[in-house]
Amino acid sequence: METGVRSDVRRDVRRGPEIWLRGPVATPEGRPPEPVLGAGGSPLHSFVGAHGGAGTSTLARVYGGHDCGRDWPGPTAPRSVLLVARTHASGLRAALHTLELFRRGEAPPGLGLDAVVLVADAPGRLPRPLAQRIKVIDSAIDVHRVPWVPAWRLGDLTGTPPRETEALVRLTGAAGRSR
Repeated sequence: METGVRSDVRRDVRRGPEIWLRGPVATPEGRPPEPVLGAGGSPLHSFVGAHGGAGTSTLARVYGGHDCGRDWPGPTAPRSVLLVARTHASGLRAALHTLELFRRGEAPPGLGLDAVVLVADAPGRLPRPLAQRIKVIDSAIDVHRVPWVPAWRLGDLTGTPPRETEALVRLTGAAGRSR
């Protein structure tokens, strides 16, 4: 058996990275906020997690968009993908792996990878080896960094997105969004 490759994985199946299922997280008011919609009345982007716990649900709620979790967008979901990963070593490795799937044309047909969204895995500065991996990702595609937000950890998704994410706000159309 080839090292690092599971024998139970079928190579002819077009799926996203390994799926971790979790239920929806309710907002403090008990109802999800309305997604940001494009001109056609549907979300502009699909948030796809490169690994479990990447933050797709939080980002979809804060910035608007379709939460795909760990799976590829379905037929009714937006075809514009924002790949999401945490900034820890395994998260960045998973992001690079998924970028490679797009590069080799192994992502489902019709999907467009618009950017990578890297969510801080902890407060503070990144160690140099992780910052260097981010430079590699950034050399291949636009990268949007989302800082550590203590309120999000507690489930409070109200308020405005962090000011460091203004470019992501513009990309997703979340400007002026009320929560």
